[in-house]
Amino acid sequence: MGDDSVDEVREELAGLAERLGDLAYEELRRAVAAGEQVRPELERRLTRARRAVERAAAILSARDVGAGGA
Repeated sequence: MGDDSVDEVREELAGLAERLGDLAYEELRRAVAAGEQVRPELERRLTRARRAVERAAAILSARDVGAGGA
């Protein structure tokens, strides 16, 4: 797998992270508009998923820092 393919996947992950963030934000807006007093469970899960995807993208962004890697 070449660097270009890895960069493509990293960019896709970054896009997914952005979409997840947008969905989480919309869920918060919905909850506020509905007068909810607690952070919605769906927003929590979306935020956790966004962070996980961001971590995956960051791992792919890391250049060879030495043999042995992961």
